[in-house]
Amino acid sequence: MKNALWGVMAMLLTMPVVAADNGFVSRPSKYSVAETLNRFEAVAKAKGITIFARVDHSGGAEQVGLKMRPTQLLIIGSPKGGTPVMIAAPSAAVDLPLKVLAWEDNKGKVWLSYNSPEYLMKRHGFPAELLKNVSAVGALADKALE
Repeated sequence: MKNALWGVMAMLLTMPVVAADNGFVSRPSKYSVAETLNRFEAVAKAKGITIFARVDHSGGAEQVGLKMRPTQLLIIGSPKGGTPVMIAAPSAAVDLPLKVLAWEDNKGKVWLSYNSPEYLMKRHGFPAELLKNVSAVGALADKALE
């Protein structure tokens, strides 16, 4: 019984938190911000996904004398997957390549966040058959957060 309860708790802790109105998915991480993105980046690279950039927002803030909780952004994608989406819906270029954000909240909890693929489809109106082209982010997050 105790093991079954632990299994349910572990599953609940890794489930995405989605704000229904804006498509923002946030998933808890047991790692630091840097390690969360290191893990995500390694999984993405292993799947052949291009890492376009990594932005250390909190590091940039520190360089100008400002204090900010750890916050880093990874920009990832695949021209083979993203280009058909942008051809079908040019406005999707504002959200592509995909962005993955690791951030620490005011209680010290680390989160991994990204736009839900369904939200991107709804926002830009590209055909449902192209949803798979922007859907890898969830599976990558699953692996990175193990």
